[in-house]
Order: sequence, then C-alpha cells, then structure tokens
Amino acid sequence: MNAHYSGPLAIAKADGKLVDLGGLGVHFKLWGKESGGRVSVVEHPMQPRRLVPPHVHSMEDEVSYVVHGRFGARIGDEILTAGPGDYIYKPCGVPHTFWNPTDEPALLVEIIAPAGFEVFFLETAEFFQAGGKPGSPEHGKIAERYGLTFFGDWIPELKSRFGLKLLGEP
Repeated sequence: MNAHYSGPLAIAKADGKLVDLGGLGVHFKLWGKESGGRVSVVEHPMQPRRLVPPHVHSMEDEVSYVVHGRFGARIGDEILTAGPGDYIYKPCGVPHTFWNPTDEPALLVEIIAPAGFEVFFLETAEFFQAGGKPGSPEHGKIAERYGLTFFGDWIPELKSRFGLKLLGEP
C-alpha cells in the first residue's frame, strides 16, 4: 500500500459533500489530501443549458467522463459533443469550457491531476453562498490562487449558438 494514501478505498454513490455553483454542482468524491496530492475526483451534475465560463488552468489536467446526458466542450479551437461513456480531455494550459446543450440534466465525473484544484470549487461555493458574485474581482482573486484564468471571448457565440446561460444567470 502506498504510504501517502489516506483516503477511502471505496466511495459510495451518496458519499461526499455537494455544493452548487449556480447550475453546476460539485459532488466531492476524492480529495487531494486523501491521495497524497496526486489526483482528485468530483462529480458535476449540470442543469440544462448551462455554460461554464471559459478558462485556462496553469497547474492541472482534467479528464471528464460523461455518465448521463450530453455535454458540449470547446478545447482550444475544437468544439465537440460527448455522450454517455465518452471522455473529454482538457489539458493544462489549453483554454476550454463545457456546457449542457440539452433540456435535460447531465452528469460527468471529473478527474483532476495533480490534485488541489478541487478546493477552488469549495472556496467558490462558500464565496457565492456569502453573497459574492461570479466574475467579481474577489472571485478573480480566488481563481488566481489556483492558477485559473477566466476569459469571456467565447461566451457570446456559445450562448447564442447553443441557447446557453452562464452559471449563476437567471
């Protein structure tokens, strides 16, 4: 057994804290502190027609596995659609976003390596719960601590093309 591992060996479907980021849930399954910092896992239940703000990670790769529903994604200049059983790879340093292009809820599992970024989701949820606004300078400072940069260039086209709303929009 790896001496750096201190987490659960089995994680039940209902296990883990669940938070909402305005249309994107984060269900924490495996924290970096439990894997020696190597990997974290979260589930993302996503409401219909929601768009995650485009962004770039400077420290981690993400691999998404679609459990149910459909997801659209833009990774660099490529736009793709993924359904149940498909994977989406979002490499470090490459601008990306994803969305639920349907009128039904969708779910994906996000594997993040190395771990640590999962804490950004927790801090962001707490910030929003305390009345903080997405895209505000204070939210930007949280993102900065995790090597995350948001940008808005793709938003108007994606919203128009796929009938989407950004996370947190009514």
